Amino acid sequence: MQPVRWGILSTAKIGRTKVVPGLMKSSFCDVVAVASRDEANARAMADEFGIAKAYSSYEALLADPEIEAVYNPLPNHLHVPMTLAAAAAGKHVLCEKPIAITAEEAGKLRQASGRVLIAEAFMVRHHPQWHHARELVRSGEIGGLRAMQVLFSYFNADPANIRNKADIGGGGLLDIGCYAVVAARYFFEAEPVRVIALIDRDPAFGVDRTSSALVDFGEGRQLAFTVSTQAVPFQRLQALGSKGRIEIEIPFNAPADQPTRVYVDDGSLPGSRSARTIEFPVVDQYQLQGEAFSRAVRGAEPLVYGVEDALLNMRILDALIRSENSAAWEMVNREA
Repeated sequence: MQPVRWGILSTAKIGRTKVVPGLMKSSFCDVVAVASRDEANARAMADEFGIAKAYSSYEALLADPEIEAVYNPLPNHLHVPMTLAAAAAGKHVLCEKPIAITAEEAGKLRQASGRVLIAEAFMVRHHPQWHHARELVRSGEIGGLRAMQVLFSYFNADPANIRNKADIGGGGLLDIGCYAVVAARYFFEAEPVRVIALIDRDPAFGVDRTSSALVDFGEGRQLAFTVSTQAVPFQRLQALGSKGRIEIEIPFNAPADQPTRVYVDDGSLPGSRSARTIEFPVVDQYQLQGEAFSRAVRGAEPLVYGVEDALLNMRILDALIRSENSAAWEMVNREA
């Protein structure tokens, strides 16, 4: 396959340390340009990775006719505006999660998605450990999937960090709560009916620092999750069935240089002693994500998760914020 020529909007850490190295491992992807509003930053990143072009503005990169696809890891409030700008320039866009701050804002991407491909960058859905775990659920090995539990946390109290700035879409729910939501949608293969949330906000930053929620998928299926930006770093995913349990040890930040593990337990012995371990060889989920998007750009396969999927995720996050304010169950609007 002719490699897709990529441009990178900004020198953001997630792009510099995860996405760009993943893209550059693939013969399907050719990173040809990077842009920053600080020309020195763009040049430094270009030199670090051997990228041919360094632009001092995002607009200059989007005007480059050589670039076919753009990765957008800008702060959350710039996801939709710069994705729309890229689409107007005829570039396909892989946008970092969350794709927007609200579902209403994300809806602005619908018309553009008819001209170019637009996807939300949930790299986890490309990792073999997620694929295999879902196949185990589908096979009935753990019986009917009844409940999911997700914990995801890290500690960040830096007032200068974009995750701690409420006016540009900071906070834990948008940053990592979105992973819990997308995980439940992925494994239940369904959309939720209603949600209820308990949210604690940092008194200085105004962002949600610890959020817990119950998400009702109907037919007795439930997601319970807690995410925090001011707690010990940890992550785990549990899928509880009527006959067994699946645990993904490192479900979200799966390392690109170490094997990963999934545990399957029939519960016959206490303390997980009856669990068997499935180990997956080293893969880079960011490379797999870039390859999948590039194949879609070339028409080699369909884009599985596009704007409509991103809108469904955003509507659930919107409902959780409404629940914070109402202190009650909120219905998930699937059609707005």
